[in-house]
Amino acid sequence: MSPDDRDVLPTSDAHPYLRAATAGLRHHTRTLTAQSSTGASARPADRPHLDSLHAHLTALHRLLDQLAERSRPERPASGRHLATAHARLWQAADAVHAAFHLLPAAAPGASDCHPERLPEGPPVLTICQRHLAASHAVRRKTTASDLAAPAS
Repeated sequence: MSPDDRDVLPTSDAHPYLRAATAGLRHHTRTLTAQSSTGASARPADRPHLDSLHAHLTALHRLLDQLAERSRPERPASGRHLATAHARLWQAADAVHAAFHLLPAAAPGASDCHPERLPEGPPVLTICQRHLAASHAVRRKTTASDLAAPAS
């Protein structure tokens, strides 16, 4: 049994879309690993790649937020751990957003993030709008000390 087979959920799982997203990430990771192990010239991440990854992270961020809120009343300790995961996932999404803007853009200055005005177009438009919406959610539920606390 391979390591990937051990964490495959039964087909009766109530979360088929989440399972499919996880399988897609595993496939992508295996593809990147295979490319690097065969000596193929591995391309670095590009802006569309990071945009897709940011979309995935922010979707997971919203899911963890909802799970933490629902778990807290009945299982406070579990809810706290989910809230911590929620904060760490925001840190990951924030870092991916920052990396996106450090990659070269098609036009000079097009990679800058200006919250006071709309970005010029995709993918800058989509990633910045998504990031701004996620940051509003973080500010409502997470304190600065939560984000600065070391992972436990």
